[in-house]
Amino acid sequence: MISDELKKVIINALKLDDFDFKDETVASQVPGWDSLSHINVILAVEKHYNIRFNNREVLRLKNIGDLQRLVVSKLQA
Repeated sequence: MISDELKKVIINALKLDDFDFKDETVASQVPGWDSLSHINVILAVEKHYNIRFNNREVLRLKNIGDLQRLVVSKLQA
């Protein structure tokens, strides 16, 4: 399940009013989420949570659920 906090970070990064994110939501389903905005989303998440992702971790992300799990794993480390 996507946390409200992560949802807010993504919505702000994409300048959306709202979006109903599910674990299986992929970038192509989200208005305005393209390759350039993907970078902005990743940077916004890193900044908000004060964590860093390496390239391999980012490339393995397939959906929002993967991003949520990665954030949780970084925060628990």
